[in-house]
Amino acid sequence: MTENPEFYMRHALAFAELALQENEVPVGAVIVRRSTGEIIGKGYNRRENTRHALAHAELIAIDEACKTLGGWRLPDCALYVTLEPCPMCAGAIIQARIDEVYFGALDNKSGAVISIERMFSLPYNYRPKIYNGILEQECSAILSDFFRDLRARRKKQALARKAK
Repeated sequence: MTENPEFYMRHALAFAELALQENEVPVGAVIVRRSTGEIIGKGYNRRENTRHALAHAELIAIDEACKTLGGWRLPDCALYVTLEPCPMCAGAIIQARIDEVYFGALDNKSGAVISIERMFSLPYNYRPKIYNGILEQECSAILSDFFRDLRARRKKQALARKAK
């Protein structure tokens, strides 16, 4: 078992790359059983391709980890995700009783851990430990590049429509 958060965040980044290849917002996540270091859940954003609002990287990873462990509680587990969880994902993390959450980039538009809301500080019945800024530069860069390219594609499409 390794206790280096960057090791697992690199796995999450690899899943973010898979999302990027599918033209999804590049967010990746892995869930690790802390006692063994085994990755028991993994996911990446799939909302566009599945046309499903719940297809966030964290929820897909939580679903797989629950299936792996055979229950809805994920004790002795840590989540590594490339982007700060949104309110929906933060709620799922609380419900799954995940012990630790590690994330890379802040989400200044919908982050529910530090940026917009601090859901893990509210008086819920469970509060994971949080660690942010893990490989922040790499996690931010893949997102910035994606959205820059998306804006450029949309601008090009708009200009092409005007030219017709």
